[in-house]
Amino acid sequence: MSFKQVILVRSDLKMPKGKLAVQVAHASVEAVLGSSSDKVNSWRREGMMKVVLKVVDEVDLRYYLKKARAQKIKTAIITDAGKTFFDTSTTTCCAIGPDIVEKIDTVTGGLKMI
Repeated sequence: MSFKQVILVRSDLKMPKGKLAVQVAHASVEAVLGSSSDKVNSWRREGMMKVVLKVVDEVDLRYYLKKARAQKIKTAIITDAGKTFFDTSTTTCCAIGPDIVEKIDTVTGGLKMI
């Protein structure tokens, strides 16, 4: 079995590269901290594959989040506090996994990379 993690980013927000990178990092770490040690250890042994994909907007993001949770895949959603780039609290991205590649692909397989 191979493992991976997917991070979904809202493309409607047009975040600068640095802000996007930080939001993706927050999502990845948050999901890993809440995942089972067995899955994390397997994922680490394989090189911690991560893929960053784009979604249209918050509605789209929450659709995939719900789909992943229905499959019992660990998720983490990130809401920026609105102190730097955004004027208000803004949901920016979510992480799905780490989990089995095929399981995650049933949720996000049709999405495009950033």
